[in-house]
Parts: sequence; structure tokens; C-alpha cells
Amino acid sequence: MNTPHLRIARPVTSLTQSETLYCTGLGLEVTGRFSEHNGFSGIMLSLPQAAWHLEFTVCHRHPVIPAPGSEDLLVLYYPDPTSWRQRCEKMRLAGFNAINSYNPYWDHHGQTFIDHDGYRTVIQQSAWPVTPSEQAASQI
Repeated sequence: MNTPHLRIARPVTSLTQSETLYCTGLGLEVTGRFSEHNGFSGIMLSLPQAAWHLEFTVCHRHPVIPAPGSEDLLVLYYPDPTSWRQRCEKMRLAGFNAINSYNPYWDHHGQTFIDHDGYRTVIQQSAWPVTPSEQAASQI
């Protein structure tokens, strides 16, 4: 079975600032961009060979104000403690602000960061469970 590619699209207030934050903080790369496409401009960011990408957009005709909620999270898993610490430091240096998560679960083995538009990213210091038994055990 083929796994579909996932796009997470978010309106932002500044494409330039979002690009800098996410490329520097998360190590994402620009995979595409468009300008003035029916009033929208945007940028796509991803990791090499990832089956997902982020799309940030700005509407020039009718600006959309970002309205993320406290549980609107992008979560990335880093099982290696050294890689996790390095990624958290890169997030801080990029300009993300470290905050306490609304859901305390994410603070046990991770760090939550917030960007200039209020979007939250969790850098989780664990592996994503890939088998049903691992998933069940992770819920304990």
C-alpha cells in the first residue's frame, strides 16, 4: 500500500520570518514556493525524503490572521538525547520561544516551542512507536 504524502498548511504573518525560523530551528529545506497565485503567496518546507511538508501561506487580498490553539501541535520525535538537546538549542537560537505545554504530557520528555504566530512545536525526546504493542505501551 502506498502511503500518501501529508501537507500541513498554515496561514502566517510573514513568510520570510517563518522560513528562517523553521529552516534554522528544525533544519527544514525549501521544497517549493509560489507568489501571487490567486492572491496567495507561499512556501513549502520539508526534510529530505520526508513523506510530509509544511506549507506557509499569506493571503494578499484578505489577510488571514493565524489562530492556533494551545493543543495545535507539530510534534517531532528525537530518540537520541544528544540530537534532542541539539535540536532544542537550534530552536532557541532560531528565535522560537520555549514555553510550558498546555498538556503536561509533552513536558515530561519534551520541550514545547512557540513561533511568532503562536504555532507550537514539540521536540519530543522519545521514539515514535511503530508497532501496535509499542503504541499500547506508550499510552500507559
